[in-house]
Amino acid sequence: MKEVIKVVAVGDFVTRHSPLIELGDCVNVKSLDNRASVFVLIETLRALKKSKRKPAYDFYAVFTVQEEVGLRGAQASAIQIQPDFGFGLDTTIAYDVPGSSPQERCTSLGGGAAIKLMDSSVICDYRMVAFMKATAKRHKIKWQPEILSGGGTDTASLQRMVAGGSITGAVSIPTRHIHQTIESCHKEDLAACINLLAACVCELDQHNWEF
Repeated sequence: MKEVIKVVAVGDFVTRHSPLIELGDCVNVKSLDNRASVFVLIETLRALKKSKRKPAYDFYAVFTVQEEVGLRGAQASAIQIQPDFGFGLDTTIAYDVPGSSPQERCTSLGGGAAIKLMDSSVICDYRMVAFMKATAKRHKIKWQPEILSGGGTDTASLQRMVAGGSITGAVSIPTRHIHQTIESCHKEDLAACINLLAACVCELDQHNWEF
């Protein structure tokens, strides 16, 4: 303890040492929640830049902070931008481990991009869910539904922190062992999330959003 106090003071930021390794078709490292989402958003922006399809409306890509302590960055961003539509981007639990039952798994590694239906902080607009499912089907993007019974994401702030609310959904990245030093994501799931988000952003204006 005395040795630690020599180099670390109360209030200092520390992190755990965990080099990235590849395990078959998966990547394994600490803090994929939420490094994985940063990666997916950057690669989505690169894909949009190269694509002939461009969003036909004002489009904002935001890297938020402090989601784990109250969705604070997303709240500030939503209040500033006041979007009509929004896509949350976050990891979600892949509890596809030996001994788990189907209803416990939430998502599975290799099952594709997860389309959020709800979590403890948000119920996604059914029109957005239908749009995302149809977009995935149209582009042959592998996907799986996500209902997260515990925990919330920035999706809630995107939906609520707007005058009158916004039509919001989420692309979720299946991740095993969240909040541990051995978090794992499947490479094909990451690619599916990139493809789904890019397609949804480009085709948002082509959907009928009437009730």
